[in-house]
Amino acid sequence: MAMSKGDVIEAVAKCCGCTKKMAGEAVQATLDTVTKELSKGGTVTLTGFGTFKVNPRAARMGVNPQNPSQKISIPATKVPSFKAGKNLKDAVKK
Repeated sequence: MAMSKGDVIEAVAKCCGCTKKMAGEAVQATLDTVTKELSKGGTVTLTGFGTFKVNPRAARMGVNPQNPSQKISIPATKVPSFKAGKNLKDAVKK
């Protein structure tokens, strides 16, 4: 079962005893902060939960799926990544 953003907001509101609107604003502010820091090339560490960072992906040659004999150049880019922290890993193992 996958949780949606709405499910997360509802869980935060229930946990904190606040309204869904306030919980939604808090969740959105958190996501915006992480996004803004990553877009600047920074790292966000939530101790025990994990670390969000940006990794470079090198340019490479690929194959056109519509014409497998044709090679295409895939440019270098930056991609977001997440590394789970110890507490999160331990909680998932149980």
